[in-house]
Amino acid sequence: MKFLLQSRRGFIKTGAAATIASSAGTFPAPATPRDNGRYNIIYLHSHDSGRYLQPYGHSVPTPNLQRLARQGVLFRNMHSAAPTCSPSRAALLTGQSAHASGMLGLAHLGWGLHDYKQHIVHTLRTYGYTSVLAGVQHVAADPKVIGYEQILPHATTSAKDVAPAAVDYLKGRPQTPFFLDIGFFETHREFPSPVDNPDYIQPPAPLPDNSETRRDMAGFHASARVLDKGIGVILNALEDAGLRKNTIIVSTTDHGIAFPDMKCSLRDSGTGVSMILSGPGVFSKPAVSDALLSQIDLFPTLCDALEIPKPAWLTGRSFLPLLLGTQTSTNDAIFAEVNYHAAYEPKRSVRTARWKYIRHFDDRHQVVLPNCDDGPSKSYWLANQWKATEVVAHEELYDLVFDPNEQRSLIDSNQPDARGALVDLRQRLDKWMKDTRDPLLDGPIPLPAGAHIMPQDAESPKELSQYVPKTFR
Repeated sequence: MKFLLQSRRGFIKTGAAATIASSAGTFPAPATPRDNGRYNIIYLHSHDSGRYLQPYGHSVPTPNLQRLARQGVLFRNMHSAAPTCSPSRAALLTGQSAHASGMLGLAHLGWGLHDYKQHIVHTLRTYGYTSVLAGVQHVAADPKVIGYEQILPHATTSAKDVAPAAVDYLKGRPQTPFFLDIGFFETHREFPSPVDNPDYIQPPAPLPDNSETRRDMAGFHASARVLDKGIGVILNALEDAGLRKNTIIVSTTDHGIAFPDMKCSLRDSGTGVSMILSGPGVFSKPAVSDALLSQIDLFPTLCDALEIPKPAWLTGRSFLPLLLGTQTSTNDAIFAEVNYHAAYEPKRSVRTARWKYIRHFDDRHQVVLPNCDDGPSKSYWLANQWKATEVVAHEELYDLVFDPNEQRSLIDSNQPDARGALVDLRQRLDKWMKDTRDPLLDGPIPLPAGAHIMPQDAESPKELSQYVPKTFR
């Protein structure tokens, strides 16, 4: 049997039209698959990391992720399909929009998949994979509902406890192909005490540079150090067990970092995520991709890489042809959504290489504060009247060439190109919502029985406990 991971011609292409660029360095030749033709898969995922990691040019100390990036493909234009915790993971693991999967809110607040058989572990099991969970999963209130064959024990969901549990599994040198799901709490708040001097740290782009935001970002750096140490331990164990050459590693996160106007935002600061694929064949050569991709594209890509049929419900598109050099792009547009987080905030977006269009589905003009995690940066904005400031419009349009931080909406612009983009993107969004049977087309999305939420006018997600019965917590 021929395996697509072993490219006949290689996949690095050069020239202005190429979306993959090679980097210096070499990697061992593609590995021979197991006798049954299946590679192991390790799905490494962090919480709230966005692209604020060393491989993306930030001074965040993550040398092990940098090492991984130099051994595979780094995707610089990968996006979350739903930049809130459970919906983003559900979209990636089912290969479809969050609302199509049923995950319209947080799993621990009462939301779930329409059908847990659509989770990738069930597709892989059909082809001989053992599914193993270590750490965070966040697509079910009870991980047993998902269908993992093994759930590894660990004291906390921090990388310092989850990584050793995963290492113990790898030390056993499993003899059947496995899907090892390793989820870390980091870099979710609350952050550890800073170890780097905040005076020499740059806060994220949407925020002003001052002592509060620098101190806040120093805490993120400390959390990223814990994350990266755990990843290093796992990479070393994989090599020590002799499994590295037969394993596809997927390293990613759920959405943007937990700072104002980032996590839970449909701007790139919220949807932009890290992704590194490293392993045998086309995943073995150092490369960088600028292709416009969504995390829902990962599931079909793995199906193609393993030469297994794609389930009928997948709406993502395989980007394996991009890596093989047979295509120069995968998507001309990608979509994202927010429904429920700590509070209700219905909105949708469509993004192309040049333009971003965002539509809000309520009449609110102030930020929904419960959907922004507490911290020094949020406190600074609140002290400067963020709560009362009208910062939300019904529609937003951004030119990502001249306004990459999406701060100047062109929704009322008279520029011909902006007007043309607005008409096009409105139509694209409408069509996508109809094609995916978006429940917003029928009006506000109701809470499912037993689910819990807090008012939009609340100030802190920590107040959620007031609205969740003790029997549920």
